Parts: sequence; C-alpha cells; structure tokens
Amino acid sequence: MTGATDELLYEVRNGIGWITFNRPQARNAFTFAMYEGVARICREARAGGDVAAIVMSGAGDKAFAAGTDIGQFKHFSGADDALAYEANGNRMMNDIERCQVPTIAAIHGACTGGGAAIAAACDIRIAAADLKYGFPIARTLGNCLSNENLRRLSWLVGPARVSEMLLTARLIEGEEAKAIGLISEVLADKDAVIARAEELATRMKGHAPITMRVTKEALRRLKSSGGVPDDHDLIVAAYTSDDFREGMSAFLEKRKPDWKGR
Repeated sequence: MTGATDELLYEVRNGIGWITFNRPQARNAFTFAMYEGVARICREARAGGDVAAIVMSGAGDKAFAAGTDIGQFKHFSGADDALAYEANGNRMMNDIERCQVPTIAAIHGACTGGGAAIAAACDIRIAAADLKYGFPIARTLGNCLSNENLRRLSWLVGPARVSEMLLTARLIEGEEAKAIGLISEVLADKDAVIARAEELATRMKGHAPITMRVTKEALRRLKSSGGVPDDHDLIVAAYTSDDFREGMSAFLEKRKPDWKGR
C-alpha cells in the first residue's frame, strides 16, 4: 500500500494496518497530502488481503487530529477553491467509509474539524477520557460542513444533537460521547485506547472478510440513501462465496473456519 509520509505513518503489524497522524507539534492538523494518504490507504485495502483491519490514531499526547492545518487555506480566493476543498473532503471521507476492511478510530485528546470528520467516517470509535470532540468553526474559522459530513454525523447521533453541537460550537467529552452513541467505549488514557484498538482489530482478524465487507457496504448505502437501498448484489456476494461454504463445513465439523475472502 502507498500513502505514507513523514507526516502520515503507516505500517502493517500482524495483519493490522496502523495509520498514525504524525504532526504532534501541530496537534496532528492535516495537510492536503495527509488527507489523500489516508484515502489511498483505505482504497487499497481489500477484504481477504494482507490487512484485516485498520486502526487510526494521533501521535503525541495532545490530539487525535485537530482539523485541517489553517495554512492550507491561505491561497483560497473564491468559490472554486471552497467547492473543490469540500468535494475533495467528501471523496476522502467516502474512501474511508468504502474501505473493504473495518476501520477503528483510536481517539485521545482533541478530535476536531477534519479529525472529527475522519473519526465519524470510521466503523468503530473508541476514546480516552480526555476526549474533546467537535466542530467549533462557528467561533473559530467561520466556514461550514458539507451536507455529506452533516449526514454522516446525523446518522451517528441524530440531527438535533448535530445542530446543538455546531451552533453552540462546544466540544463533547468522553462520557457524554459514549452516552449519545458517538463512541462505543471510554478508556483511561491513550495507551489503553491503543491496546483496546489492537484487541478489537485482532478479534476481527478471525472473522469472515466478505461478511464484514458487505455489512459495511450495506450500512453505507443505508446512511446515504434515506430509504432502503437494493442489497441483492451484497446478498449474492456473501451466499455464493467460497467462505460461506467453508463456514458451513467448519460449523458442521466443529472446527474453526479458514476464511479466504472469496
């Protein structure tokens, strides 16, 4: 896989892909190249391939990611720049959602702006007790979120909470984030979050890759459609797979299935 740089680290350990946002001196604020790197890694991951799950985290002890580096906006001059920025952001978040393997946001500290959008696009979010999550743009930059980001957030916590969070420009902390369903677990600190993320990713290494892929895609379609989208291709992909036959055989033979991802 490609996409790694000094500011965006990527390594595969024991079948788990680890993405680290590596700008701790800037609270891991994102450059455009970092966004593109995350998108590329997620696009290239394949169910049944060398990576069973991807974990994203931030370097240092202050932040998961504190949005886009403001310096990236200094050459903006008009409508085309604004529309291109949000279009690229939507494409990148879609690449995370469409990733064929499960994605885990292992969050600590500040998780704001673009960092909060990345976390919302992941399948699972766990966080340390020092979490500060939100989009304080109404009191800082004066920009806005795209409708795709609003849709994704509304799917997670409901439109009323999204409205309150954005209009008051406040940051949500750990226990509240868990209570409203934004994250699934609150851990003591960053080390505990990383250890738990590895535990979850290792568990999913033993699961059927096709089942996880079609489940992720079905949920993505539900989030995007506003109705009940067609799922025939997903059902066929699962039930006609070699893995489904292997799963039946393993169940009847009382053994662990040997998944191949096909």
